[in-house]
Amino acid sequence: MTPETENRIGGWRRLVEEDLVETLEDGAAIAPPLHDAMRHAVVSGGKRMRPLLVLASCHAGGGLAENAIPAATAVELVHAYSLVHDDLPAMDDDVLRRGFPTVHAKYGEALGILAGDALQTLAFETLAARAPDPAVAVEQVEILAVASGRLGMAGGQALDILCDDGSADLRTVEKIHRSKTGALLAACFRLGAAASRCDVATASRLFDAGRSLGLAFQIHDDVLDLTQPSEQLGKTAGKDRDTSKATWPAVAGLDVAKRDAIRLADSAFSTLEPLGRAADPLLALARGVVSRTK
Repeated sequence: MTPETENRIGGWRRLVEEDLVETLEDGAAIAPPLHDAMRHAVVSGGKRMRPLLVLASCHAGGGLAENAIPAATAVELVHAYSLVHDDLPAMDDDVLRRGFPTVHAKYGEALGILAGDALQTLAFETLAARAPDPAVAVEQVEILAVASGRLGMAGGQALDILCDDGSADLRTVEKIHRSKTGALLAACFRLGAAASRCDVATASRLFDAGRSLGLAFQIHDDVLDLTQPSEQLGKTAGKDRDTSKATWPAVAGLDVAKRDAIRLADSAFSTLEPLGRAADPLLALARGVVSRTK
């Protein structure tokens, strides 16, 4: 990563962090403990990979990255909500996230559910109120709703629960991964493209790269769950294996999973390279997706 790209991404990261804090503080919850639980879910760590991908995609499409800040904040709020609900006793039943107690472990299950609900709705409130113009707002609301709903994250989570007996084949695991994790990550590329108002060909290229990278991300995540300790991951290691989750290594083997993650990431890189220097920050972030250790 060049110093110019590193500085640009660092500046975007600061903008994202500031906007997340301001968004959460603006009109704090009626019940202060709910506000505290929401803040805990969002500001206690996090790589901010998804919002940065939104900003970098906007930049790659020729737009001003700052115009994508509302979408970047919205996607991180949806991501935070998904983690809060994913950790609940009825789901993965985990007590550690980003090295801290999960929301339900710290504030109780009821506030955990409500904090997730409130973060999700705040995401769409943010898009509707702050997108650059009404047409962009409508497009971005649809992108995020589809990616996080029955055809995306929620549907993938449901299929994941139904396949927790270890019987899933590779085709089913791919369907789970593309929906549960990949859909939201690919949506980051589409949200940024919408904010940039780029041409159809560029938007399609960005979305194709996002789909490849989304699947690569989750396969790499499966690998990390087996190869990294809890202290490194910031969450309970080996949980997927211990609960017979449908993962790429469980079905295809660890070595194949590592190769497939690299292959899909390389496909994303090749798709982005024709966009030229404007795509440098996006390529840098994309490479980090499959080289991360947590």
